[in-house]
Amino acid sequence: MIESSTVVPLASERTRVRVPMAFADGYSTTADVVTFDGLVDGREHLLLGLGDWRAALDRAADGGPAPLVRPHSECLTGDVFGSQRCDCGPQLREAVERIADEGGFLLYLRQEGRGIGLYAKLDAYALQDSGLDTYEANVALGRGEDERDYTVAAQMLAAVGVDGIRLLSNNPDKARQLEDLGIRVTEHVPTGVHLSEANTRYLEAKRDHTAHTIDLSAA
Repeated sequence: MIESSTVVPLASERTRVRVPMAFADGYSTTADVVTFDGLVDGREHLLLGLGDWRAALDRAADGGPAPLVRPHSECLTGDVFGSQRCDCGPQLREAVERIADEGGFLLYLRQEGRGIGLYAKLDAYALQDSGLDTYEANVALGRGEDERDYTVAAQMLAAVGVDGIRLLSNNPDKARQLEDLGIRVTEHVPTGVHLSEANTRYLEAKRDHTAHTIDLSAA
């Protein structure tokens, strides 16, 4: 658990490269993809600067709104294979366009399965098929309900000069951790609700158990 007033070790930019991106629905944009040295967990996390992110930083420095930022945890099944058991893929697609429109950053964090890993996440899926919800399944495997730690997110943001953000997320724990790590969350911006026949119970668990800002009645 992150303690308040945590001192975050400094990270530094390693590489920055322009990457054109095209999505299956025809949307395209270009990202400045940044890699880092000094991330505390040693994993290969990425920061994507989208839209006119430099202007967004300048506006924030002049007292304007903070840049729009989404910390997005890797989900191979949803992001790559289009799994309908979660809402990760649609959230990623939505975030890229919304951030590109305003200028800001997407953090792609290698924290599969809320930090328990890909194989364990699939083990948890099997337990969910027997009746457990997404959090109960993690616990039944002997893992935490959510093992994600956003220290690397704070490191990456600090390395590119960001100390305040408008957080694009439905998850209040992201805001709590980032603020404890020295990143000011000036606004909570919810993502859309991406409901499918296969993920209703998953979204209900996030809403009811961890207070995600999800209004399923509007979906």
